[in-house]
Amino acid sequence: MPILLLCAVLALGSAARPPPNIVIFLVDDLGFNDVSFHGSTQIPTPNIDRLAREGTVLTRHYVQPICTPSRGALLTGQYPIRLGLQHDTVEAMMPYGLPPHFTTLPQHLRRAGYSTHMVGKWHQGFFKKEYTPTYRGFETFFGFYGGSEDYWTHTEQFGEAYGLDFHDDVGTDLKPAWDYFGNYSTDIFADRAVKIIQSQHEDTPLFLYLPFQGVHAPLQGKSEDQKFFPQIWSDSRRYYATQVKAVDDGIGMIVHALETRGMLDDTIILFSSDNGGP
Repeated sequence: MPILLLCAVLALGSAARPPPNIVIFLVDDLGFNDVSFHGSTQIPTPNIDRLAREGTVLTRHYVQPICTPSRGALLTGQYPIRLGLQHDTVEAMMPYGLPPHFTTLPQHLRRAGYSTHMVGKWHQGFFKKEYTPTYRGFETFFGFYGGSEDYWTHTEQFGEAYGLDFHDDVGTDLKPAWDYFGNYSTDIFADRAVKIIQSQHEDTPLFLYLPFQGVHAPLQGKSEDQKFFPQIWSDSRRYYATQVKAVDDGIGMIVHALETRGMLDDTIILFSSDNGGP
């Protein structure tokens, strides 16, 4: 996919027309039948459905079975076995990650004149600063380095390790983000993405990579959204549905921001799940 994106940039960009903006939505652990464009009657996803209706659905697009290998492959265009990431996920306190000698998609795009921003889940290692997003081609990063955490407190526990995993990084300035306790991660990720779009310079193409925390465990949706799913009798399934709804709402906000800025017609949008799914 990174190679295809670069080919699209070269094909669509010219001296008369600037390269297209690129937005990647990566949803975590979303099931094939958890979107209504695949026929789900339980969970309406109108904003995701719009992307499918107005775009192209890749029915033979396959991803890896777990988080870290999928993300490494997406960011480099390499099979995970070439990255040393094929076996498992990178968790807290593990001293490895996406090897720094591999050039990433945002690094290629920055050389092509793009502004590059990431919002969401990294999960490519962080035991050294050189493994974190803003050292791997992104100008800014807002989100968490690990694989899973609380949607509201933004803390993670792995074995005996426990603490805040939430960051607001700009370049080499890596800063913990302490002020988001009690704010639902899917919502604040969508809000940050909207702000990036609103502040984007019109003469510079945008690359925005948004790997949502949703709908990965833990099962933490917004209680007030349960009223939208009276047809689902299972409490856990109903909470899961609220997580999907939050992602769909966030995608709708971001696409609307692109429309409002007049950027949508010049934007390539990719939507995928990291583990199977759409």
